[in-house]
Amino acid sequence: MKRNSGFTLIELMMVVAIIAILMSIAIPNLLRSRVQSNESAAIQNLRTIVSAQTAYQATNYTFATNFADLTAAVPSFLDGDWDPAHGGYLFVLAGDGNSFTINANAKSYGQTGNHGYFTDTSGVIRFAVMADADAAATPIG
Repeated sequence: MKRNSGFTLIELMMVVAIIAILMSIAIPNLLRSRVQSNESAAIQNLRTIVSAQTAYQATNYTFATNFADLTAAVPSFLDGDWDPAHGGYLFVLAGDGNSFTINANAKSYGQTGNHGYFTDTSGVIRFAVMADADAAATPIG
């Protein structure tokens, strides 16, 4: 008698169930690590912008009031286009020449980042959970 080879329906269902369980564990961890990566990059970008502002002020005796002042200067104090989102964060630079503020706001709180960040002329980076940060927010540390 010839024996049929192959998998039974129950064996296939068990494999699908195991794959579904593994995915339910892995996907949230992947999303969480992406958010943490975006937040780390936002903090580092704020530090880079503060350094660029310090160099700009040392050269021009005034702070830049927008990103174009930092990127279009010769020599350039900051590279890249800062208008679109960088790693899930939108950067907003404001100032009057005597001081500046920079906000790093998540493009979509809960998806691209869980914190909003803020820094000013002092260089202290502050954060707020699921909201845009300001000068009254908690310093990172």
